[in-house]
Amino acid sequence: MKDAAQIIRTAHDMADAARAAILPLFRSADLITNNKRPADFDPVTQADRAAETAMRDVLARQRPDDAILGEEFGGSTGTTGLTWILDPIDGTRAFLCGAPSWGVLIGLSDGQAIRYGMIDQPYTGERFEGGLGRARMTAPMGDRDLRVRGGVGLDAAVLMTTFPEVGDAAEHAAFRRVADRVRLTRYGLDCYAYALLALGQIDLVIEAGLQPYDIAGPLAVVEAAGGIVTNWQGGPAAEGGQVVAAASAHLHEQALALLAG
Repeated sequence: MKDAAQIIRTAHDMADAARAAILPLFRSADLITNNKRPADFDPVTQADRAAETAMRDVLARQRPDDAILGEEFGGSTGTTGLTWILDPIDGTRAFLCGAPSWGVLIGLSDGQAIRYGMIDQPYTGERFEGGLGRARMTAPMGDRDLRVRGGVGLDAAVLMTTFPEVGDAAEHAAFRRVADRVRLTRYGLDCYAYALLALGQIDLVIEAGLQPYDIAGPLAVVEAAGGIVTNWQGGPAAEGGQVVAAASAHLHEQALALLAG
């Protein structure tokens, strides 16, 4: 892709800006929280809004002609054919609980596919990126290349998802068909589960009810690490909805078959 190096620098600058906006508010007694959906609990905090504002400010300076789709402030048009897809805090519920499983998500689409993505965990200092020739984690305990693990069958696989309910009743039943076949199922890690998949620590992530900004960054990271990310029918996952991410083609095929019933 043209300007790949500059695009990567911009993504890192955005993640740095989001870190600076978020960390003073993490585990803060003064955090201001609102509920987007009164009938349910869909929290948004001043940290979410501050982080997206900080990332948008970076784009305004460095790449003002690109389009933006952000969770908190919606979309803006551009002229380059590129769209930055931003989730300032994926896992706001975890953020409110003080758990470090939330992350800043950045994705870049060229209108055909997600070409680059990043999962950044400011509190632990871990940054996972994929695409444009990158598949890398940088972290205080040491940097390393990202690579999914292979050679794991379904009966030995580790599966993660965010909510035990996994969507509506039919989606939950489909998820249980997979969960009942794997060795271990864990819950509640939001975007961090995709980072662990790319790192070779787990084997499957299955979710439902996602938005484009929930999956764009993780999709690029997992695919760059050698994994597969699709919807539950095996089609493109960039628009969100039902998503399955797998470490191997064999696991992916097995998961799809079970999800289909």
